[in-house]
Amino acid sequence: MTLKEIYAETRQLPREQAAELMDLMLIDTFSAPEPAVEEAWDGEIDRRLAELESGQVKGIPAEEVMTKARKIVGL
Repeated sequence: MTLKEIYAETRQLPREQAAELMDLMLIDTFSAPEPAVEEAWDGEIDRRLAELESGQVKGIPAEEVMTKARKIVGL
């Protein structure tokens, strides 16, 4: 099966399934980050968590974020 054929078949999927397929492909492709990148993200996570815990920033509910993201990408 060619890439064009695969693409044509995936265009027939409901949007939610197409999004799930894209997520799975991205996870599979980028599941093993480089150590330097992973270390940088660990530091970023620690920084953001500290901001949340201290009350310096307020979190946004995940559903609100996902709704906005879906709207942006047309889902």
